[in-house]
Amino acid sequence: MNKPALFVLCFAPLIAACLPAVSQAAAPPVFARSTQMIVVVTPGWDAVEGRLERFERADPHESWRSMGDPIPIVVGSKGMGWGIGLIDAGYPGVRVESEPVKIEGDGKSPAGVFALGTAFGDAAQPLPGIKLPYLVLTPSIECVDDASSKNYNRIVDRSTVAPDWSSSEHMRDVGEAYRWGIVIDHNATVPGSTAPRPGGGSCVFLHIWHSPDGGTAGCTAMTRNNLESLLIWLDPSRLPVLVQLPESAYQRLAGLWNLPPQPAPAAH
Repeated sequence: MNKPALFVLCFAPLIAACLPAVSQAAAPPVFARSTQMIVVVTPGWDAVEGRLERFERADPHESWRSMGDPIPIVVGSKGMGWGIGLIDAGYPGVRVESEPVKIEGDGKSPAGVFALGTAFGDAAQPLPGIKLPYLVLTPSIECVDDASSKNYNRIVDRSTVAPDWSSSEHMRDVGEAYRWGIVIDHNATVPGSTAPRPGGGSCVFLHIWHSPDGGTAGCTAMTRNNLESLLIWLDPSRLPVLVQLPESAYQRLAGLWNLPPQPAPAAH
């Protein structure tokens, strides 16, 4: 099979194609077809430690059911800021003016609702049982974080793409943290464009943590065992979404978005 030159980071277009048009008179209907949900909650905007819980339902008309106990996670070393996802932070009632907004290099994980993209890892074969598409991290695979590049916030194969960037993450070199991972479709596209917003933040993943209290550069991380369980559970045909918020925002938006009951209190 020929290896593509450019790996687009998102399933967001797949979800968007299945959803009705968004109206500002109602809550954005991004959950209308999803039957799997990951909820990440932290104690506050500056918090690093938090919890992740899985939910699912047999069809979109049912209530969400919790799947197992919450697991510990860490987010960015500077906490969270509103990101660019399936629900625009500018919709009425979503973002409070004083709440931070994520930008490139700020050390914050994106808050919001996101689709999930490809799984990846340094193994030649995917973890047995996963259903997500899988990208092998060869030495030439990079994630571009140079906002001036036309490949900004994309995973590319340097051996097949003419580099136009001065900064990127050489994913194979990261080591154990990227033994397995999942792309979070943050800033994959913006309204009226098929390209990410320059400087809006890039290369955001679910991956393996270095420690239970060490923040990331903007990703969400957990133990290897917990990430492997998540990888096996996720099914792209069920249009899974990631809801990632501090507790205050979760409580404010739970009714508007018809979210599952508040997960167990996040670790302080």
